[in-house]
Amino acid sequence: MTSTADITAPGVGSTASAQRRLDSLAAMANDLAGHFELVPLLGRILRHTMELLGCDSGSVCTVDEVAGTYRKEVDLGVVCEEGRTFPLAEGVTGAVVRARASVVLDEYAQVPGGHIPEPERSALHGVIGVPIRWNDTIIGACVVFSRDPGRRFGDDDARLVELFAAHAAVAITNARLHAQAAERTAEAATAAERERVVRDVHDTVGRGLAAVLLHLDAARIPAARTAARAALAETRRTVLGLGPELLDGRSLGEAIGLEVAWVESTAGAAARLVAVGEPRALAPEVARQLFRIVQEALTNVVAHAGARSVRVGLVYGDASVTAIVEDDGRGFDPEALRRGGAALGLRGLVARARHLGGTALVDSTPGWGTRVRAEIPYAPDGVGRPGRERWRVLVVHPSPLARAGLVRMLEVTEPDVQVVGEIADPAQAVEAYGLLHPHVVLTPLHMPHVDGVQLTSYLRAVDPHAAVVLVVDTVADDRVREAASGGAVGFVTPDVDAGGLARAVVAAARGDQLVAADLFGAVPSGGGGHVQRLTPRERQVRGLLEEGLAYKQVASRLGISIKTVEKHVGAVLHKTGAPSRAALNALP
Repeated sequence: MTSTADITAPGVGSTASAQRRLDSLAAMANDLAGHFELVPLLGRILRHTMELLGCDSGSVCTVDEVAGTYRKEVDLGVVCEEGRTFPLAEGVTGAVVRARASVVLDEYAQVPGGHIPEPERSALHGVIGVPIRWNDTIIGACVVFSRDPGRRFGDDDARLVELFAAHAAVAITNARLHAQAAERTAEAATAAERERVVRDVHDTVGRGLAAVLLHLDAARIPAARTAARAALAETRRTVLGLGPELLDGRSLGEAIGLEVAWVESTAGAAARLVAVGEPRALAPEVARQLFRIVQEALTNVVAHAGARSVRVGLVYGDASVTAIVEDDGRGFDPEALRRGGAALGLRGLVARARHLGGTALVDSTPGWGTRVRAEIPYAPDGVGRPGRERWRVLVVHPSPLARAGLVRMLEVTEPDVQVVGEIADPAQAVEAYGLLHPHVVLTPLHMPHVDGVQLTSYLRAVDPHAAVVLVVDTVADDRVREAASGGAVGFVTPDVDAGGLARAVVAAARGDQLVAADLFGAVPSGGGGHVQRLTPRERQVRGLLEEGLAYKQVASRLGISIKTVEKHVGAVLHKTGAPSRAALNALP
């Protein structure tokens, strides 16, 4: 057994060999952009590796050194118990982990505890196993087998496979982080949640691709480096909401056609695209969401279905466009999947369609395949209508970082919000208000020179209907009461999530004052006397605000004016400020 350590960049052989390497590395770099399903990605990487080594058999495993086990993720050309878990004392992967370096064997018979049964075992000869590393930790192994008795793997082969192992490391880490994010958001497959998931994986994907670039730089393969940079750019496009690159300069049908071709080459299934009706120009958001729905459905086919044939239909109707994805694979029980909490992808399909006023249906039966049908209107509300007014927001904050964060939270969560200006100096806010005519001004309570209370009064003097939403640290601050009495129509805390911030801003824009319920979620320790000072009406107002009602709804429920609600809110904010919602709920 030969152990290869401290491997440097590979040399470049013949022109044809170098070109094959370029093509394979470029293809893999593109594969990593925007895809989070582990098995299809590892399968592609392994195919490229075997092709360049002139072999037809191999496997990729993930390693858990803490548990002392490894799992067979992908096996190609061999029967090797794919999906099963084995101890690290066995197999080529175990040898790689023990050596903590690449391992080369002249005969498969030398593998301790090998799992490939006879007669195939005797047909395998040379073996090479390479560790898949992430941050100096072995997280997997890539193994290639040769059926040629005269084939002997050397250092050049090991160096080449290690380049491919770097891609596998990105794929494994990417998929793990995506799975963790999916677990955290299993109950909320909304557009905002998807945005948070993408942000969660973005840094790791970016770092991983950057690491690949370093490997490629060392190998001096300019074309592969360019392709990897393109993959990194595609990941950033996703996070920035720029849409899939496949849609740049292509129609929806052409982009889906490329995805269908990917399914055919990756899964070996017969795949075809059928278009019905007269194609027409689609609003960019309609095309983007429908493409993502089809892309997710096809990824599920490759990863889970085991289908022999796949058919994709694109139907252009009078008022809507419909995409249909059918396969003859193993199918599943949708209800069982939802009960098991593993239906995030399916909920994502439905959420994308509903986001644009459409519908998405998933029909599947175990053993009889799956059918996904998504229909989206050509002109859903708010899409493709340039005359539609959005809520205009002016953000005033002395901190550039805080301004950027507030702007980002609003823009990615609420499509009806448009940030028309960002001001650092509150003294300039009144002039900016007169020029930009925003529906809402979002600003912190505490600022140097001019604070939120003063700014609210200045703006209300210029425009009695000016809507100001304040970011406040604590309700125990006397300035909060002053702000509420002075006309501030919304309050949020610094730890508000994107959804809560958007709700407060939109409510203010509509004229429905809204105070974040968390502001009324607690009483100070030993503060029973504080609560007792609340009048019966103040307790009523506080209770309704805890339910999430807006000022207008509170006024309607209690039969009082909005101005009276504002005064009661100011009093409640002045008198309360508890550490937990439970403490408040426990009060009589």
